Amino acid sequence: MSGCLGAGNFLDETLYEHVCREACNQAINVLYAGGTALDACERAIVILENSTATNAGIGSNLNWDRQVECDACIMDGASLQFGACTNVTDVKNPISLARHLCERQSKLLSFGRIPPMVLVGQGASAYAREVGLQIVPAEHMISANAAKKYDHYRSQITQYEEINRSKLSPLDTVGAVCVDAEGSIVAGCSSGGLMLKLSGRVGQAATYGAGCWALMDENTSMSAASCTTGNGEYLMKTLFAKELVDDLIGCNCPITSQHLTYKKKLLESPFLSKQKAIHAGSLSIIYNTASGDGDLLWAHTTNSMCIGFMSTKQKKPKVH
Repeated sequence: MSGCLGAGNFLDETLYEHVCREACNQAINVLYAGGTALDACERAIVILENSTATNAGIGSNLNWDRQVECDACIMDGASLQFGACTNVTDVKNPISLARHLCERQSKLLSFGRIPPMVLVGQGASAYAREVGLQIVPAEHMISANAAKKYDHYRSQITQYEEINRSKLSPLDTVGAVCVDAEGSIVAGCSSGGLMLKLSGRVGQAATYGAGCWALMDENTSMSAASCTTGNGEYLMKTLFAKELVDDLIGCNCPITSQHLTYKKKLLESPFLSKQKAIHAGSLSIIYNTASGDGDLLWAHTTNSMCIGFMSTKQKKPKVH
């Protein structure tokens, strides 16, 4: 079980480390109780969303119109089902909505209708309310710290085009990857997006192949999962989470594979040839379901990225 607290420039490492530890502990308790990787991954991200220190759920960055609009996604490597929500303003835990949509993929709706994989805005909120997820007033999603940062930066600019993103908040999408005793593997992520983003913007945390990816390859007994953080538009253009997993599944050396994926699929990508500052980070697991062996990997192009990890054989999580 591993949790990731975005890539950026962290000012309070102690606070972020505490949140990562709690997320790992809570998720491991789920596994101890017989829960699945999907249960544990969701639980870890719920803890991260509930902390006002993170840019996910309550306390997310505010958009240009001073509103919280959350993105989240989750993918089950066994079923290959994916669920996501975007521009959510009043669902306390967007990852729980994404998880519900992911699981709902396995059964057709009435009259043979295909269930939705991604829901947006008011439709997402209505669905969350219908299935019993916690809904809160939109203003309750705004933390004092997020409001303070918004007021500070918004007072300095008059037009969206004047924003210098490098001076804004860290790109601290949160995410988690998990493998359970049955070998099932899951990845998920959640984000409030860029500070002062345009209303309606969709980030990588709600995009298929970009925010998270998980795959169990029955032919090789290998499984891999990855969640990403960073410049959402760049991660979407490169389908970076999927590229990381696909390359890990067929590799001989996970470390070399990760390095080459960053180099060739991101930093040297033809889709990003005109970009100079490409901020990204990832957390990945590769696991052999036959032998029970695995590797945990992470990487980032930013100054820092906080990660925590723990297994059921450990008494406490490790955080870096």
